[in-house]
Amino acid sequence: MKAFQLVVFDMAGTTVRDQHEVEHCFAQAASQTDLIVSDERILAMQGLSKRFVFETLWKEQLGQPSPSALTAKVDHSYQLFTEILENHYRTQPVVPTEGCLETFDFLRKNGIKIALTTGFYRKVTDIILEKLGWLTGLDEQYVGNSQTVIQASIASDEVEHGRPQPLMIQKAMRLLGVSDPKSVVNVGDTPSDLQSGRAAGVALNLGVVNGTHTRAQLEAYPHDQLLGSLGDLPTLLSATSFQKRANGLSL
Repeated sequence: MKAFQLVVFDMAGTTVRDQHEVEHCFAQAASQTDLIVSDERILAMQGLSKRFVFETLWKEQLGQPSPSALTAKVDHSYQLFTEILENHYRTQPVVPTEGCLETFDFLRKNGIKIALTTGFYRKVTDIILEKLGWLTGLDEQYVGNSQTVIQASIASDEVEHGRPQPLMIQKAMRLLGVSDPKSVVNVGDTPSDLQSGRAAGVALNLGVVNGTHTRAQLEAYPHDQLLGSLGDLPTLLSATSFQKRANGLSL
């Protein structure tokens, strides 16, 4: 397993179970602020910074609004969305996805660091991490150690550009002292997760199909493999490491 130093995971739908709750919260905020958007359009933009999504959708609806008019619309929708979303995660159960905890345990036992990235902003990210017990032991930069459940957390409002740009993956690498993207694995359940992994040049860019998107919905986006769940990841990493060693190659 020496070939891999870091696995970067998305949160909602990948490591945190999401039965389209985030989409429902988004749709509720859109409806209450007169933003017209289909469920399919919302799903297609999962994984992106939510403020960026509101800005994109309002531009489409308004045509060529003045900057002040656009900002007012985006601020209103986004503020309501944050209230709805935070209330949801405070009041509803938050649980890991199938195979997540077992995979985390496998990675820690093999000395592979775990980072979580998300399209959420820091406040709601912390609500989720706190309820799962994954915030314990992280420092003020949201960096942990070999004893913490995860070793780093990066939210979309902590980088200049969220997905599909690779900045969150790159920040995770910097925080954890990993310099070579070919020692990094990226795992997510949305098109933007996979696009971000490709942009970062990671060794393995993987999708999971038991989150917010199906295999058919992810197939067209850049990936090395699509997994049934996170429970499939340890076997894949072990097999890939063995193959690379047998071939005398390095990642």
